[in-house]
Amino acid sequence: MYAVDFVSAWYAAAAAHLDLFGSLGLCLGFTAGMMPRRDRILLASAACAAAFGVHYLTLGALTGAAMCAISVLQSLVALTCLGRPGRSGWVPPLFAASTLAAAGLTVATWTGWPSACAALGTLLATGARLRTAPQPMRLLFLGASLCWAGHNLLVGSVFGLTCDLLTISGLGIALLRAVPARPVTPEGLRA
Repeated sequence: MYAVDFVSAWYAAAAAHLDLFGSLGLCLGFTAGMMPRRDRILLASAACAAAFGVHYLTLGALTGAAMCAISVLQSLVALTCLGRPGRSGWVPPLFAASTLAAAGLTVATWTGWPSACAALGTLLATGARLRTAPQPMRLLFLGASLCWAGHNLLVGSVFGLTCDLLTISGLGIALLRAVPARPVTPEGLRA
């Protein structure tokens, strides 16, 4: 019986941290930053936002969940419509409307600093999704991840904070990989 009691006590203590959607969001968030192409970045970002939206609902972080819903919508629209002739004229007004919706949802679910961090992170991510080149997109997602790290720290999301730290690392690596290498000159050849 002692082993059963031990396992039962361990599960009761760890259950709050064994969140399937938080784990999935964590994996997808890091993966998104390392993707080589814009379309894959957006698809992984949409899946990550969906997973974290459910995770935030379980934590009671309603602003975070609402901003994730906006993120899923924006990522899928940017994935399917931006950069294609004749299909992107209505995207900026849609993004403007979704930004207004995000502002309204932030006010409706306001909890102070966590809501402010989630809203600012969503605003920066909105700018990232409107970019067509991967590097500017990554820079804006870096800023968004820093804001979301503040949100996740404040709401107590271990998965979210871990994801943010990994995403920031992945984005940093991807940004550095794109920097052109400077030629190395031997010391003796310098004049």
